[in-house]
Amino acid sequence: AVAMAAVRDVEIDPEGTFKYILVRLQRPGGEERRDIVRGTKAAEFHNHIFEKVNPEMEKLGYECKCLGGGKIDHNSKDKKIRVFGLSTGYGKADHSVTVEILKKVYTDYEITWSDDKK
Repeated sequence: AVAMAAVRDVEIDPEGTFKYILVRLQRPGGEERRDIVRGTKAAEFHNHIFEKVNPEMEKLGYECKCLGGGKIDHNSKDKKIRVFGLSTGYGKADHSVTVEILKKVYTDYEITWSDDKK
């Protein structure tokens, strides 16, 4: 099995506004767990993202649980990311957790979140 640390914290589109989900990885029967962020414009619905991530992670030996979703507005020119909104199917992710994960990767960005729908 692949080490949990080898799984990328964040995989999101480089630009634009798109849906995202917060996913918890866990080894079956294990204590080790980690939350990752995935988002893309290619996904019309939040479950499309999960349907892509889940089999990838299962291959690596992890169970996935979607902790909720929302939207990300990624402005690479101004180095700003805004996290907001919610997923109808999965409910609202804890955006404050999402922001902390994004900050690990986008260290020189201004990253904010709100409960706004738009």
